Amino acid sequence: MRRDAMEQIARAVLYEGYLLYPYRATSVKNRQRWTSGGLYPPGGQEAPALRNQVLVRAGAATRLEIEVRFLHLLERKIRVSEREPMAWQEAEERSVAVEILADAPPVQVPFEFPARSGEIRQESVRGALLVRSEDAGAGLRRLSIEVRNETPRRDDVPTILQTLASAHVLLGVQAGEFVSLLDPPPEFQAAAEACRNEGAWPVLVGVDGARDAMLASPIILYDYPKIAPESPVDLFDATEIDEILTLRILTLTDAEKREMAALDPRAKQLLERTEALGPEDLMRLHGALREIRPQRLRRWKVGASEYVPGRRVRLRPTGRADILDLALAGKTAVVDAIEQDFEERVYFAVTIDDDPGRDLGAEGKPGHRFFFRPEEVEPVA
Repeated sequence: MRRDAMEQIARAVLYEGYLLYPYRATSVKNRQRWTSGGLYPPGGQEAPALRNQVLVRAGAATRLEIEVRFLHLLERKIRVSEREPMAWQEAEERSVAVEILADAPPVQVPFEFPARSGEIRQESVRGALLVRSEDAGAGLRRLSIEVRNETPRRDDVPTILQTLASAHVLLGVQAGEFVSLLDPPPEFQAAAEACRNEGAWPVLVGVDGARDAMLASPIILYDYPKIAPESPVDLFDATEIDEILTLRILTLTDAEKREMAALDPRAKQLLERTEALGPEDLMRLHGALREIRPQRLRRWKVGASEYVPGRRVRLRPTGRADILDLALAGKTAVVDAIEQDFEERVYFAVTIDDDPGRDLGAEGKPGHRFFFRPEEVEPVA
């Protein structure tokens, strides 16, 4: 498993929401955390298990690595200012892993992590990792993973202390490759749609195009998610804007910073790393220009017809078109540009021959442009 390529995003998932601005125990949202990926003790209304299915192109030598990670919570008493001591929850990282051949029989890996008592309270948790591989045809194996919390529920213990928090699954393959469930090859479309996932969704991770690692995340991700390279510290909120949170931390009062530093070791590290940022680090947080995938194409072919900017067409909107497009049905137009969006869908930007506002644009630019899919136009001789 290529941990170097996937570790950063996996840790962001593990600690998402661990601690939120204003990073103090007196904040209500920091006393009601652990909202993503929780596997709860059975017997309640919350889910005690997650289940994933993924597809693997496999041969006789294919090996699979499966690792479940979660946070095992602990609780201690802290004193904030002159208030009465309050309960504060922190976490320890836990992981359970197994490696199997792609055609191995089902395996079950039980696990248990013990309790602690004294100044730090930590309840025992136990569960199981179940893995099953089966033939899916066409050189594919369907890998089924289930992670279960089997901790006996106790009424005298806060449920959250018996929870596997932020649970997710890391998958690696050797001498084989995973199939994207978001964008499978056409020949594997039906097999991908038949996969069932509950509590987490598997996406490809690592270098773009690589197919040797997946992450089944409780947070919605696309294939090949990445943390912005300008992000210098872990703010425990990978969906937020780093610049805003960084500036807010720097503008906390001295008393608020003392409370943050005394709260939690990870909060203290966050404060120290943020205060150590230099002017260049802060400027990078302001934003970056990146090369984007949407582009203009020189030509596009549909069947025997080839389209280039300047070609005249007749508009044939489909039934899914909006009312304005339907009003243009049958009109002739000129292809002004062939454009591709972020999802690589192609559109023709056209100007209508009898558009009364066609001369309203700036010099060299049309006043109105309309967008149609290639199958919604036909060439005009």
